Amino acid sequence: MVPTRQPQASGQVELFEEARPDTGANAPEFTVSEISGAVKRVIEGEFGRVRVRGEIGRVSRPNSGHIYFDLKDDRAVLGAVVWRGTARGLVAKLEEGMEVVATGRLTTFPGSSKYQMIVEEIAPAGAGALMAMLEKRRQALAAEGLFDAGRKRALPFLPEVIGVVTSPSGAVIRDILHRLRERFPRPVLLWPVTVQGPNCAAEVSAAIRGFNAIAPGGRIPRPDLLIVARGGGSIEDLWGFNEEIVVRAVAESRIPVISAVGHETDTTLIDHAADRRAPTPTAAAEMAVPVRLELLATLGGLEERRRTSAARGLALRGQRLRDLARGLPRPEAIIGERAQRLDAVGPRLPRALVGLVRARELGLARGAAGRFGPALLRHGLERRAEQLGRAAAGLRPMVMTRMIARLGDRVEAQGARLARDGGRIGREQAARLGALARTLATLDPEAVLGRGYAIVRGAGGHVVTRAEAAGTEARLEIQFADGRVSARPEHAPPRPRRRAGGADEDEGQGRLL
Repeated sequence: MVPTRQPQASGQVELFEEARPDTGANAPEFTVSEISGAVKRVIEGEFGRVRVRGEIGRVSRPNSGHIYFDLKDDRAVLGAVVWRGTARGLVAKLEEGMEVVATGRLTTFPGSSKYQMIVEEIAPAGAGALMAMLEKRRQALAAEGLFDAGRKRALPFLPEVIGVVTSPSGAVIRDILHRLRERFPRPVLLWPVTVQGPNCAAEVSAAIRGFNAIAPGGRIPRPDLLIVARGGGSIEDLWGFNEEIVVRAVAESRIPVISAVGHETDTTLIDHAADRRAPTPTAAAEMAVPVRLELLATLGGLEERRRTSAARGLALRGQRLRDLARGLPRPEAIIGERAQRLDAVGPRLPRALVGLVRARELGLARGAAGRFGPALLRHGLERRAEQLGRAAAGLRPMVMTRMIARLGDRVEAQGARLARDGGRIGREQAARLGALARTLATLDPEAVLGRGYAIVRGAGGHVVTRAEAAGTEARLEIQFADGRVSARPEHAPPRPRRRAGGADEDEGQGRLL
C-alpha cells in the first residue's frame, strides 16, 4: 500500500492509490475526521483572507455574544460568524437586508460538514447602502408616530436647570457653557457619554433615561431641558444617533429635548424625534435661554409704559373731579326753595289748630260741622303734617352734613391718590383742589357755629328761622358750637278775645283750609 501525500500549495489533495492487481484493487480508507481535516486545510490555505460583498440574510444573536448570519446574493448563501470580541467593535448594527462588505477568512465547521466565513471586519457597502438602510428605519419609526409634530412639546422659556448629554472632553460642552454665560447663566448638569463608536447608542439612551429618572425636588435637581449634542462628522461617525434605541429614548423623554448633533447639513434620526433641532451645539444653547439684557430692556420699557399710563389716568381723573366740582349746585340754591316752602307752610299749622278748637267750642251747624268737622280737619292736618315732614326731612342739617361729608371724603380720597404720585400734578392743580375742599368745608351749616352763630329748633326737631314761628313754640332747643341748651320763649302767643256776638276776636286767624 502506497501512503497518501499532504496537500500541495495548489490546495488540491492528491491521493495515491494502491496498485491494484488485474482482478481489481481496494481504494484507501479514510476516517471522517481525516477527510474533514484535509478539506479544512485546503480551504483555509486557499482562502486565508478574503473580502466578500453580499446582502445580510438571517441574523442570530445568542446569549454567548457571538453573531451568526448569512451572506447571500442571487445564487448562493455563505454562512458567517462574528465572534463576541469583534462584535463589540462593530460600528453599524447588522440588520437583515443590509448590503455589506465583510473581511475575514474561510474555514469549515466539521460538526455540520459546512464551510463558513469568520468575519473580522464588516462595513456597509458604500454610503448609498447606509442611506437606504437609514431611510428604511426612518419610515418604520415614522409609521409608529415617533416623529409626529403633535407630540412635540414647547421648550420652557427660562429653564432652572439644563441637562447636557455629550462628551466631557470635546469642544461641544465648552461652546455650550460659553454661550449660556453670555446670554443667561443657568446651572448645567453634564452626563458624560461616548459620542462615537459601538457604545455610543447605549450610553446616550441611558443618559436620557437617567435624567428623566431624577425625582423632582431631590438632592440632585431635575433638569427642565435636555440638550443632546455632538460635533460634526461622517455618517459613520454619527451613526450612533441613528440607532433605534436612541430615537425611542428621546421620544419617551418627559423632559423637552433639543437635538444638536453634527453641523447644519448633518441629519440624524434623533433630530426627527427631538422636540427641537438645532443646527449646531451653540445654536442649541441660544434656543435654551433668552438674552438677559434684552429681557431687562423689555421690562424697563414695560415699567415706563406702566408709569406713563398711571400718570395719564390720574390726570384724567383729576380733570374729571374738577369738572364734577364745577357742576355741583350751590347749597343756598338747594336749601332756599325748601326753606321758603317751610316758611309758607309753618305758620298755617297753628292757625289750623286754633280753628279746630273754636269749631268744637261753638258747635257749628250741621252743614258747617259737616264741612269743618273734626274728622275732616284731622285728615287735612295729618295730610299737611305728612307733607311738612317730608319737606323738613330734606332740610335737616344732619342730612346736608352727611352729604357734604361724603363729598369731602371723595375729595380727600382723590387728593390722597393724587398725592401718592407726588410731583406729577402741578402746584396749581393742587392749590385749586385745596380751594375746592375749603369751599366745601365752608358750606357745612355747623361750621359757622364756631363763629358765634346758633341753630334754633322747635320741640319736633325742626329748624326755626323766624321770630314769629318761635313765639308759637312751647319749648326751643338752641345748638351752639360746643353743645345744645333748652329755652322757653318769653312772650306766649296772645289769647283770642271774645266779641259781643260770642265770636272770638282774632284778626290773624284767616281760613283754616
